[in-house]
Amino acid sequence: MQHVTNRDTAFTFPSHSLLNLPPVHTVVVRVWLPDRPGALGQVASRIGSVKGDVLGIDILEAGGGRVIDELVVALPDSAVVDLMVNEVHAIDGVSVEHVRPTVDEHTDGGQLALALAAELAETDAAGRTDTLVNAVARLTEGAWALLCRDDTTVAAAGEPPSTDYVSALIAGRQHLGDHRASDLFWSPLPLAGMWVAAGRPDRPVHDRERARLDLFTRIADVLLAS
Repeated sequence: MQHVTNRDTAFTFPSHSLLNLPPVHTVVVRVWLPDRPGALGQVASRIGSVKGDVLGIDILEAGGGRVIDELVVALPDSAVVDLMVNEVHAIDGVSVEHVRPTVDEHTDGGQLALALAAELAETDAAGRTDTLVNAVARLTEGAWALLCRDDTTVAAAGEPPSTDYVSALIAGRQHLGDHRASDLFWSPLPLAGMWVAAGRPDRPVHDRERARLDLFTRIADVLLAS
């Protein structure tokens, strides 16, 4: 037996208790819900019916009578993923946009953004551009990321399109007043005189994800300019 003691309370538990916990398969489930009371509770109930546990909820977008939520779900094993999706799809007005396994220890997007900002602050000045572009790729879960000054690439992650192409695409979106390209992120770094972009072709980009990147790059901009 092990004993854990603080000033007020003593706890005793078997020394093997943490070693014998059953393994879990953790996934991120992106769902579209009708904006009505109880809809999220219905989804959580269906996940529970396959012995899943909702560990976290992130509201990515809301409006027009719809809400897009991202749920971190622990399942007993990967074999029940399809069953869970079928259960959730069976709810009237609910659809699953995407399911993916967690690939980062920080399953909450806000926590990940803070962790990446801390990592960037702790990186020496010479390595910050590479750290930044890799952080953007992780934060957006992008297939690629670019950090540029005007039309010149400063650092890149993945296999991005040409800087000229991305720059022209962003300029066109801005000219049209459209900042919601479904598969493209971008944010300016005005103090450093740079901009960053990332692409994610496998699923749409939503408002909260854009806002998260903008806040992260505000911190990065100060660090790069210092």
